[in-house]
Amino acid sequence: MKPVTLSVESANKPERLSLAIFLVILAVFLFDTQGAIIKYMGNSYPIQQIAVIRNLFGLIPSIILLLLSRDWHRSGRSLSVPQWKLALGRGLVLTFAQFCLYTSFVKLEFATASTLVFAGPLFITTLSIPVLGHRVTIWQWVAVFVGFAGILMIVQPGRDIFTPWSFLPIAAALGYGLAIIMVRLVDDGVPSATISLYSSFGALVSSTALMAATSGFLAIETLEDGLWLMSAGIVGGMAVLVLIMAYRLTMPSKVSPFEYFGIPFSFTIGWFVFGEAPFEKLFPGALFIVAAGLLIVWRERSGKIRIG
Repeated sequence: MKPVTLSVESANKPERLSLAIFLVILAVFLFDTQGAIIKYMGNSYPIQQIAVIRNLFGLIPSIILLLLSRDWHRSGRSLSVPQWKLALGRGLVLTFAQFCLYTSFVKLEFATASTLVFAGPLFITTLSIPVLGHRVTIWQWVAVFVGFAGILMIVQPGRDIFTPWSFLPIAAALGYGLAIIMVRLVDDGVPSATISLYSSFGALVSSTALMAATSGFLAIETLEDGLWLMSAGIVGGMAVLVLIMAYRLTMPSKVSPFEYFGIPFSFTIGWFVFGEAPFEKLFPGALFIVAAGLLIVWRERSGKIRIG
């Protein structure tokens, strides 16, 4: 494909960028809320089963949005996606990321797991090269290495406090980063809710297969437990849908660092809900990860994006 040069100003109108930033911040708040519910329920039910219930009820926000969409009704209520295999395959990637992240919520402090998964923007930047054809500058590579250094400070391999479980949220970040990049490969004319619907269905099928092959289904003991699990699915489905909408408004690496607002959200939830305060473990590594994301934003606003 012939390379196309887009200035940052022409590629992203201010009002669209502002909306994308707001949606990303809202999405990470919803994701942290979902994560807190999963951590709360993770000691009572298998992670595989929680993922199935989350994906099942995660379909609801996408279905409601489609039914309320005037454009969808005017277009004949089509559910067609030209890249339907890609949209369904994205669900398989999400299942991998979900299993890694949900397990890390149970095995690690909530803030630690939530902070490490914010390595996602680093993977988005890196994956943008082979998948989207982006040309990453030297400063963006510096940002990637700074973020990686922050990850090492938190994980601390070789130290007594090191645990292999720390690699789970990093693996989840890779999966979620790839899922975000895959969204950009779907035609712009396809509604975000339709993409989310396909991906959620793919995740539901693959997570159900994983549950059947491993943990099996454990009967839900109380109505309260059922409501918590259902709410995790609805909140998570809303978060995914909002994030898809955000990343379709602008280039992925343009707004992905704003996901770091989830770090103070997770600190607050971990401290007040679970009585965790792993501040010494997370600093200064968390600051390095945030600094890396801000460096990516600064460089992209002062240059041009080449796609080809």
